[in-house]
Amino acid sequence: MTETREYTDADGIAIVYDIHDAVGAARGVVQLLHGVGEHAGRYGALIAALTGAGFIVYADDHRGHGRTGIRQHGGPERLGRLGKGGVRAAKDALWQLTGIIRFDHPDLPLVLLGHSWGSFLAQMLVNEHAEAYDAVVLSGSALRTPLMLNAAPLNKRWAGPSATGLEWLSRDEAVWAEFHDDPLTTEEPLLKLFGPIEAARLYGRPRKDLGRDVPMLLMVGRDDPVGGPVSVHKLADAYRTRSGLTDVTTLVYPDARHEIFNELQQDEVRADLLAWLDARIPRR
Repeated sequence: MTETREYTDADGIAIVYDIHDAVGAARGVVQLLHGVGEHAGRYGALIAALTGAGFIVYADDHRGHGRTGIRQHGGPERLGRLGKGGVRAAKDALWQLTGIIRFDHPDLPLVLLGHSWGSFLAQMLVNEHAEAYDAVVLSGSALRTPLMLNAAPLNKRWAGPSATGLEWLSRDEAVWAEFHDDPLTTEEPLLKLFGPIEAARLYGRPRKDLGRDVPMLLMVGRDDPVGGPVSVHKLADAYRTRSGLTDVTTLVYPDARHEIFNELQQDEVRADLLAWLDARIPRR
C-alpha cells in the first residue's frame, strides 16, 4: 500500500512524499533521495524490491521537483529550480522528513539512500546528523570537490548527430525515452537550474570524526560521467580516513552509466543492495 502525504518546510513550501508499506513485518525504513531534474516516481522497481524485503520506504519529491515543484511553481515551466533558500533549504526540508520518519517509526533502523544530487544532499545530512541514520547508501555519487565532481556536459562522451542528450543516464534506450516523455522531469543541466552560486554550495568533504560509525555502501557505474569510480573511491577513502568509518563498501558496475538502478544489470544492482542491507539490518 502507498500513501501520499505532504508537510510544509520552513519557507512555506509543501513537500509531497509517498510512504510505501513493507511487505510483511517491517525491519527498517529507507528514506529515498532522488536526483536533480527528476522525482521519486522514477524509482518504482527499487521501491518494490525494498518493500518486498521488509523495508518501509519514504520518498519525497524535493524542493522544485516533481509534484512538489509543480505546486511550488504553479506549473512545469520552472521544474528543477529550488526557490528561496536553494540547496540549503532543500537539504533542511529532507532533514524535516527524517524527523517525520523517526516520529512515525522510532524503533526501526533508518537507511538513508541517495542517488546523484540526492547522494550529495545525503552527504550533507550525514555531516550534520550522523546520529540519525543506521546505514547510508550513495548511488551515482562523487567526492564533492571541483576536480572530482564533473561540471562539464554530462553527455559529452556520447555526443553526435543522432544523440538524444540522455545517453549518459543508462545504456537502456527506453530510459532515455521515458525520461524525455515524463511531464515531471526536466533535461536542463544542474548548473543552469541552480545557477553558479547555488551549484557551488554542493562542494564539501566528509566531516572529520563523525562520531558515529555508520555502515556505508557506495554504488557507481564504471562509465558514470558525474563522478565515476575514481571519484567514488576517493570519497570512500575520505569516509574512512577523515570520518572514521570502518564499514565502507564500494561496488563498481562494468559498462554501467549514471542511473545504475535503471541500467541493463539493474537486477544485479538491486540484489547487491539487498544483500548488503541483509548483512547489516537482518530480518526480525
